[in-house]
Amino acid sequence: MTFRRLALPILCALIAAPALAQETYPKTIPSSGGEVIIPSERHQKSYDEFKYAPARRAGDMLYVSGAVAGRAKDEGTDPESFKRQVRRAFVALDNTLKASGATFDDVVMINSFHVWEGPDQPAPRWEQLAMINAVKSEFIKGPNPAWTAVGTSGLLPAGGIVEIQLIAYAPRK
Repeated sequence: MTFRRLALPILCALIAAPALAQETYPKTIPSSGGEVIIPSERHQKSYDEFKYAPARRAGDMLYVSGAVAGRAKDEGTDPESFKRQVRRAFVALDNTLKASGATFDDVVMINSFHVWEGPDQPAPRWEQLAMINAVKSEFIKGPNPAWTAVGTSGLLPAGGIVEIQLIAYAPRK
């Protein structure tokens, strides 16, 4: 008789356990002076595997790890393809900002790292910057943040053309 009374609650607990074990995102991890923000399960996997924070708040400052714009297997190297690639990177950055309670209006600094020469290049460097600016203006209406663009010989992902990192002034709300 006791077994029957206990069987139903135990069965219900076992059925519910997988649903309760699922994590919800965005997720924060307390850190010195702030927190690490993990926007999604995909970011969690990168955090665990590659040991970097997608975003980290320190006081009122928010540091957002870079998003890479690069050519997918089925994409060309023409200017319109490059703009789509840059747009994907800005959408990824936007998602991380939103998960952190910030927007592009809070961005004070952009650091970008460019592979200026190589088989995936859509155009010479000044034209590449003009294409990035065209996409950037879809997300940042002004005033413009500070920006440093640095040339490099390569990025971590194969086919990466530019990596865009953000710093934002974004006090916790």
